Amino acid sequence: MKKSSMSQKPWIYKSGILLIIFSVLTWILSPIVIPFLPLTSEVKAITITSCLVIGEVIFWIGALMVGKEVANKIRKSFNPVNWRKKSDQKKRDNEL
Repeated sequence: MKKSSMSQKPWIYKSGILLIIFSVLTWILSPIVIPFLPLTSEVKAITITSCLVIGEVIFWIGALMVGKEVANKIRKSFNPVNWRKKSDQKKRDNEL
């Protein structure tokens, strides 16, 4: 019984990572691509908003599949506030 649950974990984990990657691509590409499509302004606004909401839902489904620790690590790496902290810490480490 334990063997079947262990064999399922890598598949679920990999699927969760793929969902998180897909959600990030949705977040990045939808506001960049959709404004250049030949649609009315209302449809563009609705489409972009829908894509962002769907991307967030997909992220959280993927986060449930990979686990809390991995999801927090990925979310922190995509937070722009943390980007500067990492570069400042590297500068301090190089000075020492």
